[in-house]
Amino acid sequence: MGGFIVTIARGYGSGGRAIGKKLAENLGISCYDREILRLASNDSGINEALFAKADEKLKNTLLFKIAKNVYTGEDIPPDTDDVINNDKLFRYQAKVLKELAKKESFVVIGRCADFILKDYPNLIRVFIYAPFKDCVNSEADRSSLKLSEIEKYIKAVDKRRAEYYHYYTGKVWNDARNYDLCLNSSAIGKETCVTLIEKYMELKGCK
Repeated sequence: MGGFIVTIARGYGSGGRAIGKKLAENLGISCYDREILRLASNDSGINEALFAKADEKLKNTLLFKIAKNVYTGEDIPPDTDDVINNDKLFRYQAKVLKELAKKESFVVIGRCADFILKDYPNLIRVFIYAPFKDCVNSEADRSSLKLSEIEKYIKAVDKRRAEYYHYYTGKVWNDARNYDLCLNSSAIGKETCVTLIEKYMELKGCK
């Protein structure tokens, strides 16, 4: 059936990144995460640090949080000024993702890729989550922070991701209707999550 793309949206501490990387390894394809920032930087000539600074973040203003600038697939217009803002940086990332989709199969972590590539025929959209307590315990195993600090950090990251997703898609980040599969990594384990995604791909004819 040709190429395919698996997008992985994930709650912090759910293991979504590890699941995506393992899936890509099993399938023998690339897994893109922060690499998209480097590719967008190379394409645009804009310093990668600026992409990293804006990565899944919004300006900390009430107006920016309640407003929406839903991505409609538009190309990046010819520059009329030297202003580099989050919206322009987002569109460069979207451009890179769409160009990659024309050339190869891959797994991509975050980046609102499920929405940007929604018209791609062989797209599998996955959301990985876990109970908050389990996410906290998972992070505690690899962090020296206090539990209260970890809890605060996880809430802040997920809130930031949700706001970013809503701003550029107009949709709710953790709404199951946005995805083909929603998997509780704590209940079934990361390896089983990978297996279920592969099984779904088989059923869909993408593997």
